[in-house]
Amino acid sequence: MRPASGSVCLIIFFFLTLLLNSCTTDDERKDKLPDTYDRGTIHICADESFKPIIDAQIAVYESSYPGTRIMVDYKPEAECLQDFGVDSIRVIIATRGYTQTEENFMVDSMKIGPSQLTVARDAIAVIVNPLSEDSLFTMPELKEILKGKFTKKLIPVFDGVKATSTVRFIVDSVLQSDSLSPNTVAARTSEAVIDYVAKTPDAIGFIGVSWIGNKEDTSQLNFLRKVKVARLESTDRPGKFVLPFQINISTKTYPMVRDLVYTLKENHKGLGKGFTDFLAEDRGQLIFKRAYLAPAIRSFYVRKVRLRE
Repeated sequence: MRPASGSVCLIIFFFLTLLLNSCTTDDERKDKLPDTYDRGTIHICADESFKPIIDAQIAVYESSYPGTRIMVDYKPEAECLQDFGVDSIRVIIATRGYTQTEENFMVDSMKIGPSQLTVARDAIAVIVNPLSEDSLFTMPELKEILKGKFTKKLIPVFDGVKATSTVRFIVDSVLQSDSLSPNTVAARTSEAVIDYVAKTPDAIGFIGVSWIGNKEDTSQLNFLRKVKVARLESTDRPGKFVLPFQINISTKTYPMVRDLVYTLKENHKGLGKGFTDFLAEDRGQLIFKRAYLAPAIRSFYVRKVRLRE
């Protein structure tokens, strides 16, 4: 009986030791990680047209986790997509994720298993000079303007004529096989597009709605004093013209809607995963909503209200 009792005690001691060692090992493993969701510094890249909303997301995340620092480099989308092949860039935020070829490269050459998710949707807003008589456009009319064949010689203005997500959307989804007008103007940034349109009566600008969609943002209110946002013909009701409001983005009744997609390049549960999880969870989705974009993960409800007379 005694040997049996001793064996039981030995087995219990073994399992207790194993349990204690495993707990210690987990703690040590976390301490050895270069960063976690609540500490460390990482570098990410984001499409310049999303700068206002990504700045807001980072500000809230860093205030929630003071031990973190997210260094963001804003670039034209094509340059961001080149960062699929850069080890030091943990997260890429653009209007698309990676292709199968790009995923194969990251897996085979970089030994990284990437992930991607659409977390919000925004729209390309059309802005005109406050003195312009034209502020209602159908998509065929916009196409003629972009080709330089409209009845009035309006000057299209973009945040660059190459490599930006706005230009790519216009070329792929609006012009399709046609070419941009040779009179197209390339501004350096979205803010520069606003300034150019504000000073040029015949200009028509194309920018991400996150630059002018939030009427609670004082800087965006200042932008809206400089330019006028045009209405485009609704996708569901011919003859009805709509603004790039949140509800019209969510239902895609506004005709120029695009995705906001993150790509995560991280083989451990680090700060990159912490930040991208934040974008997809309640607070991050609420920030998208408060910025008047359409959250893609959490439901967006439209409620009818009765106004008091």
